[in-house]
Order: sequence, then structure tokens, then C-alpha cells
Amino acid sequence: MDGGKRKRSVCANREPEAQQKMVKEKKIKDIPERVTLKKEIGLLSACTIIIGNIIGSGIFISPKGVLEHSGSVGLALLVWVSGGGIAALGSLCYAELGVTIPKSGGDYSYVTEIFGGLIGFLLLWSAVLIMYPTTLAVIALTFSNYVLQPVFPECVPPYVATRMLSTTCILFLTWVNCFSVRMATRIQDIFTVGKLMALGLIIVVGLVQICKGNYEGLTPHVAFEFFKSPTVGEIALAFLQASFAFSGWNFLNYVTEEVVEPRRNLPRAIYISIPLVTFVYTLTNIAYFSSMSPEELLASNAVAVTFGEKLLGMFSTIMPISVALSTFGGINGYLFTSSRLCFSGAREGHLPSLLAMIHFRSCTPIPALLVSCTASIVILCIGETHNLINYVSFINYLSYGVTIAGLLYYRWKKPNLFRPIKVNLIVPITYLLFWALLLGFSLHSEPIVCGVGLVIMLTGVPVYFLGVHWKEKPKCIYDFIEWTTYLGQKLFFVVFPQFDPIDIATTPTDWTDKSSATSNASGTF
Repeated sequence: MDGGKRKRSVCANREPEAQQKMVKEKKIKDIPERVTLKKEIGLLSACTIIIGNIIGSGIFISPKGVLEHSGSVGLALLVWVSGGGIAALGSLCYAELGVTIPKSGGDYSYVTEIFGGLIGFLLLWSAVLIMYPTTLAVIALTFSNYVLQPVFPECVPPYVATRMLSTTCILFLTWVNCFSVRMATRIQDIFTVGKLMALGLIIVVGLVQICKGNYEGLTPHVAFEFFKSPTVGEIALAFLQASFAFSGWNFLNYVTEEVVEPRRNLPRAIYISIPLVTFVYTLTNIAYFSSMSPEELLASNAVAVTFGEKLLGMFSTIMPISVALSTFGGINGYLFTSSRLCFSGAREGHLPSLLAMIHFRSCTPIPALLVSCTASIVILCIGETHNLINYVSFINYLSYGVTIAGLLYYRWKKPNLFRPIKVNLIVPITYLLFWALLLGFSLHSEPIVCGVGLVIMLTGVPVYFLGVHWKEKPKCIYDFIEWTTYLGQKLFFVVFPQFDPIDIATTPTDWTDKSSATSNASGTF
């Protein structure tokens, strides 16, 4: 009797618990999903973002510039290997910064956090105005040149045709990135594999030539025969050309907030990707030089196509298609990451607030993507490819050096800061020594190109004080900004992202300074 009553009482107690659980689950389902940037970048996608951004158009057009400035095959190969080593040193420093200051925006976010708003804004200004639009334009032009090469085998593709195809490609990939983050990352994954396969084909064909005994041009006494005597400034320009091919090694830092477990996956992706790209680049150049004389390489406007025509015969059309696929993925990667720079700048108050908004369903930064797209299309018709590369490489290296100098300053300013990764001081010091030498000789060799780059960066100073620092603007200006922001929201269906309380609790102000916890004093971050 008592046992039966006890069972009924237990069951009676469980029924309300079950009902409460069902009500709780229903309430959770009724809560709308947060409108925020999604963490959809795992380790594989993180690696493909780095590899996909590095392997764009550089390896297919920079070999000519590196060889032209270095003056010999042997020195050109040393420049390529050294370029990979320098990129590796820089990436180690960025790995520390990325996990210490876990914010999207890369160089800009770190410099703003360390040196303050003005220096950060100057980096943002030069990047948005010239650096990333120019790089996107160069990659898009390379894409169109390789696609149109089989159509115009006997001549250079028409100017209008290359620009129209480049614009179409940029517009299409902008739409993809606006539509879905997952679709953009899947495109990046697929085309990164395609890039490695294209370079793998070049490497295999080159190794076959070497096995057949065609390696005379790679023997030391031939490889270091200089067809011209390079000056130190010329060697610096050769490094700038190689650095363009390696640019993109820091791009995962621009999307840190979308990486799954960034403290673990960010450094892992860097450690996997940089050595792999350096190895592939070196073997690719060895393959080029095993089959082409320096004169042939310098005379070619499309190195990989000339290589394919010489060795692949009737299958030579594979090469321009492969290169086109490679550059297509590069455009996608640059659009994906450069738009996050605009997004981060707007979130810090350095750009119009509309650029910090995301679509309420797809959670993509549509206004920032459209700004990146428009700037790239505008710059498509400006400048010659190799001049643009020197331009961009100089500004790139300038921003890298300032950021890594910031790492050293931050070590001194915040000695008790919690750093999940802490590189040896020899790494940033070595990088900065090389950086200073390279920029110094580049300024000496190409004062106009470097000077114009500095002028473009410094034009951001009055813009910063008028647009950001000056708070007491006339009411009509604020009314106009409010009206354009409202119009943009209505047009693009965008809102400010919502933040998870967990994410807010783990910002640097709460967890990075160990001294604040021990002394029970207010933090100085």
C-alpha cells in the first residue's frame, strides 16, 4: 500500500517538472536568433583563408618583377625563400597579437588599441583608400587577362574587355559575400584547393624537366650569372615584388571574431599555412626556371601561360584556366576580409556607422562589402600593374612594421598582460630590422612611389580631426548623417549587430591584465 502511494507521489512530482521543462524549451525556441557575425570559420577554412589570400595573382605575375630587379636566377630564388621567412616572422608576431587582442580588424584594431585613434585611423584610411582596392584591382585584372588569353592568343586582350570582365567578377563575388558567409567560405575552400592543384601541375611538370636533365639554368655557376648588376635599392624592390606575392598572411586576423576557438585555431592556421605557401612558391619558381630562360620569363606578360605553351602542347589551355580559378578565389578572399576592416573601423567610430551594420537575416556586412567593391572598381582603370604592386607593397610593409613595433611597445606598456602566445623578442626585432632596411632602400630607389604612398596616408590627418576628433559639429551635419544612415538601413535591411554577454565578458578589459586582478585596482587597459 505504502509503496503504491510512494510511486504515485513520485510520478505526481515528476509531471510538473516535465511540464516546466517543456515550457522552458518552448521559451528558448521563441527567443529569436541573435543578429551578429557568425563563428563559422573552423581550422580548415582558416587555413584556406590564409592560403587563398596569399596565393592570388602574385605568384603568376611577381616572378617577372623579382627577376628583373634581382638580376639573376639564383638571387631571385633567394629573394623568394627569404620573403617566405620574413612572412613567417611577421605571422608569429600577428599570432601573439591576435590572441592577446581578440578583435576583428587586424593591423587596424591592434594599432588603435596600442597607439590610439589617430595612428589606427591613418592605417585604416590608407587601407580603405588605396591598399586593398588596389590589390583587388590587380588580382581582378590578372583574372581577366588569363581568361581572355586563349581568346586573344596573338595580342594583348583589349583594355575595355579586361576591365568589363574584372568588374563583372568583382560584382558577382560581392553578391556572394552579401548573400551568405558560409557560401563565401565554401568558395574559398574549393578555389584554394584549385590553386594548389594549379601550382602542383607547374611543379610536377618542372620536376619532370629536371629529371630529364634540364636543370642547367639552376646550377650555381649559371644561376648566379648576372644579366645586370643589381644595386641594394634594386634588391629592395625585388623584395617588395615578392612581398606582394606573400601579402595576405595576416588576413585571418581581420576575421578573428568569426573564427571558432580563435585562441587555438588562429595560431594553428598560421603555422600550417605560411610554411606550406613558402614551399610551394619556391618549387614553382624552380619549375619556371628549369624550363624558361631569364629572357623568356622577362618577355612574358603571363608567365604561367608561357610555361604551359612551352611544355604542355595541346593541353596548354589548362594553365590559363587554372590561373583564372586561382585569382577568382583570391578576389573572394580579399573581398571577405577587406570588408571586415571597414566593419571594424565603423564600429570604432572611425567610419560612418552604416558600415558597422549587418543584414538582419544573412548577418553579412553588406554596406562594408559594397564600399570595398566600389573602391576596387573605381581603381581598376588607374595605374599599370607593376607600379601598383610597388605602391601597395610599400604601404603594406609600412603598416606591418608599425603593427609589430606596437607589439614591442605593448610588451613594455603592459608587462603583466595575459598572452596565450608569447614569441621570443628576437622575432619582432629581426622583422623590424629587415623592415627598416627594406623601406629605407625603397625610399632611396623609388622616392616618388613611396613618397606618394606616404602623402596618401598623411591626408588622413585632417580627415581624422574633422570627421572623428571634432565632436561639436553643426546640427545639419548630424541630421544629414542620420538621414543617410536611416536610408541605408531601409535600402539594405541592415541593423547593428547584437553581442553575446559571454563575448563581452571576455574582452581584453576583463581578462588580459593579470596585475589588475592581484592588486584589486582598476585596470589601465
